[in-house]
Order: sequence, then structure tokens, then C-alpha cells
Amino acid sequence: MGKGDKKTKRGKIYQGTFGTRRPRIKKKRSAENKIDIDNKARVK
Repeated sequence: MGKGDKKTKRGKIYQGTFGTRRPRIKKKRSAENKIDIDNKARVK
């Protein structure tokens, strides 16, 4: 239990890896980009 433990969140942070205990944070699309994409799709 600590930095050396691959299964804990602290261990994942120390190693720089991701997994169940430390999932990757997904980027949210901004409202502006969403509107632009919708408009482009309709124009075609």
C-alpha cells in the first residue's frame, strides 16, 4: 500500500499509468464546438 503498489491510486500516480482505480478524465466538448459541428452537418 503506497507508491510501489500498482493496484492503488497513489501507485498509479507514481507510475504514471491509468486503470480502474485511476481512470482517464475525458475532455468535454464545449457548447460552441458542438453548435459549429451541428451547423456544418446540416449545411452539407
